[in-house]
Amino acid sequence: MGEAWVVMRNVALIGDFFRVRRGQLVRAELGLPAEGRRTSGLRREEVSYLSGVSITWYTWLEQGRDITPSRQVLDALARTMRLSAAEHAYVLSLAGYAAPQLATDPIHHAVPAHMQQFLDALAGYPAYAITSDWWISAWNTACVALYPNIATVAAADRNLLWLLFTDPYLRELVPDWEFISRHNVAAFRAKAGPRLADPHFSQLVGRLLNASETFRTAWESHGIEALTSRERLFRHPVVGDLHLEQHSMVPSDHSDLHLVIYTPMRSRDAPARLRQLVDTRAPPTTSPR
Repeated sequence: MGEAWVVMRNVALIGDFFRVRRGQLVRAELGLPAEGRRTSGLRREEVSYLSGVSITWYTWLEQGRDITPSRQVLDALARTMRLSAAEHAYVLSLAGYAAPQLATDPIHHAVPAHMQQFLDALAGYPAYAITSDWWISAWNTACVALYPNIATVAAADRNLLWLLFTDPYLRELVPDWEFISRHNVAAFRAKAGPRLADPHFSQLVGRLLNASETFRTAWESHGIEALTSRERLFRHPVVGDLHLEQHSMVPSDHSDLHLVIYTPMRSRDAPARLRQLVDTRAPPTTSPR
């Protein structure tokens, strides 16, 4: 009974949302003439015609009746209503569908200036940003202190997955490399999803399949995992073992970016070791601006 009420309530929310958006549409932008003095707002019949949806069915939707809208219908209405990506995702979530996959969107490897400023403001905490295809697009000086090669590797190779399987320094830096490498392959597959056929993704996977048998084994296992926050151990050649907490997050205004930030475990000597590393070893930040 409770679940049925939630479904019915969500349909009512969808209907209310479309009713309000219908009244806000500018008729001229949709190629429709003004109705008297009214230049905004569509009639239900017009929404039905433009979306290819039955007028009876659309009326029932706005009325919040006990119906189950399909994803195809909601997508059609979203196009007619000129919904933003956030609005479209909101409507789909109310109906129990996943957010639309923007598979054809280009991938921008440059990060906004304010995102670089945020990473720099973290000062003594290593942090970096990766794009949807896992290219490392920004980092701070503390990150360079932890992993110097991030600032010197060729831009074409500055991919988290590529470096994890091809850079001997990184393999030595991560003592639990076998587990971390498998976890990252599974997280990459889960994150990429339907975009794996896109050139950025398929070319990277192809390179890795040719370069690393370990990657091939992990890739062919078809593991799926989330990129989560966790405790990490790094074995640094200068300051020794660093016990850090890895925080993974996605900015609400840039869902194509993933931020990874490391903070020291307070229960160990990591704070002092990390301060020593950052104070004595970090060259200037050289991430793209």
